[in-house]
Amino acid sequence: MASNVFEEDEEVIASINIVPFVDIVLVLLIIFMITSSAISRASIRVDLPTAASAGSAVASTLNIVLTAEGDIFLNGKPTTHQALGTYVARASWKDKDLQAVISADTSINYGRVIKIIDVVKSNGVKSFALNIEREI
Repeated sequence: MASNVFEEDEEVIASINIVPFVDIVLVLLIIFMITSSAISRASIRVDLPTAASAGSAVASTLNIVLTAEGDIFLNGKPTTHQALGTYVARASWKDKDLQAVISADTSINYGRVIKIIDVVKSNGVKSFALNIEREI
């Protein structure tokens, strides 16, 4: 009779449960998507001017950067004056409350910053800000 205890039909579990693996992969994907935009913006090196009265960060949909080398970046991607104007015109047509934040290196000529402001304003953006750092 004791031998009947081990003769029951026990099936071996031969399948792999991948649900926890999929959950982990999805969480990692979300983390990667969130941090990738911050990494691309942080890669552009700009020495911003400082001021004691620097305000808080402004929510924007356009981030324009002028580097010390004279390069122009729009939302982390290199661009030209003409392409910037075209993109801003299209974007402002879609969103009437479009805002722009212009970050320029301290070594950039003031006239170049004014040209970028002119391109932004002449293509329909009503609100813009100049990015600065707070003095310590």
